[in-house]
Amino acid sequence: MTISSALNAGVSGLSANASSLAAISDNIANSSTSGYKRVETDFQSMVVGSSGGRYSAGGVSASNMRLIDQRGPLVGTNNSTDLAVSGRGMLPVASLTEIEGNNGSPTMMMTSTGSFRTNAEGYLTTSSGLVLLGWPANPDGTVSDGPRDTAEGLEPVQYNMNQLTGEPTTTVSLGVNLPATDTEAGSAGTVRNMTVEYYDNLGSSQTLGITYTPTVPGTGTSNEWTMQITDSASGGAVIGEYTMTFNDSRTAGGSLASVTAVSGGAYDGTTGSVVVNVDGGPMEINLGMIGESDGFTQLSDTFAPASVTKDGSEVGTMVGVEVDPQGYVRANYDSGASRVIFKVPLVDVPNLNGLKSLDNQTYLPSSDSGSYFLWDAGDGPTGEVASYAQEESATDVATELTDMIKTQRAYSSNAKVIQTVDEMLQETTNIKR
Repeated sequence: MTISSALNAGVSGLSANASSLAAISDNIANSSTSGYKRVETDFQSMVVGSSGGRYSAGGVSASNMRLIDQRGPLVGTNNSTDLAVSGRGMLPVASLTEIEGNNGSPTMMMTSTGSFRTNAEGYLTTSSGLVLLGWPANPDGTVSDGPRDTAEGLEPVQYNMNQLTGEPTTTVSLGVNLPATDTEAGSAGTVRNMTVEYYDNLGSSQTLGITYTPTVPGTGTSNEWTMQITDSASGGAVIGEYTMTFNDSRTAGGSLASVTAVSGGAYDGTTGSVVVNVDGGPMEINLGMIGESDGFTQLSDTFAPASVTKDGSEVGTMVGVEVDPQGYVRANYDSGASRVIFKVPLVDVPNLNGLKSLDNQTYLPSSDSGSYFLWDAGDGPTGEVASYAQEESATDVATELTDMIKTQRAYSSNAKVIQTVDEMLQETTNIKR
């Protein structure tokens, strides 16, 4: 009987609009929830069919979908470890409960934003118990990336504020101009001196003493110097001696022509460096390339140690952490040094809206989303990591209130259909009287 189908259609309309109202209420309730993705309700008609000139109402069904690919606006904060993503991609996180339960491989989840702080164990975690994951850096600050299609290489980001750390110096680059007039016949042959501070394996300050002795010819100009390097940590012992000659041609005047080792490691023409052994181990000293003016030069009458750069740092206390747009987590020390301690990748899947939604604005890959891939932030389809920022809710309250009015009217109309069918059925019952 078609009138019965009308009743069923009205009931399905009530159910569908109740589902829509539930989604709207959830969206409004989370309008201030950072990183919240709104839920949208889609309605689909249902067809039963008709025969003999009679039509049967099929009603309506509703399905809800979370729009994970929609982004809320980013807002600035004053915390360096408030993180969001400016573009596509999500941050990898894991449950603090799983990590503290000594789970060797906690489940990797995804979130678009988080306000992270260190807890008592040094884990970078949110108030809801989500721990940021990343690839740990090597002692020299480099990062060996793990596999990209699995979370096996990811570890919880953990560090200890107030920790004392120092880095040994392993590389020194010298930019020095030696006076050309010192290698002319009749010059005084003045020995030039300079010192370079470096840090040993225990973070203590040590000194390289470097002397430059010109070769004074009987006539003309030699353009030749002897460089001798001593190490304070080795009791002032000579750790390298080199003979350097310079070009005096019109096209390359003043640039290095050759470097010959008297003692110490040989000069490498491909890198412009020599390797000497200080007390704590090998140290690379860059002198510059042959024919170039980026290292040693011999010009005019001035001795000028113009540029001395080195790696390593004295012992310092960690005072803060920042995350750069490429996802590198850098520890800052009161000594002024900065060191990479982790690298946070961004997770992406082919279909973001196919992710499985969990509590606390977290998601898991599913068969609908496709397999995930760990990208370097800013590479591929992903955006960059935004620190000092959080993503606001994607809910627009004005739109939700408008949809609520429409849903209320639709619900009332379906209720009216049921009331009308009831009255018509009552009329049918009255025929017997």
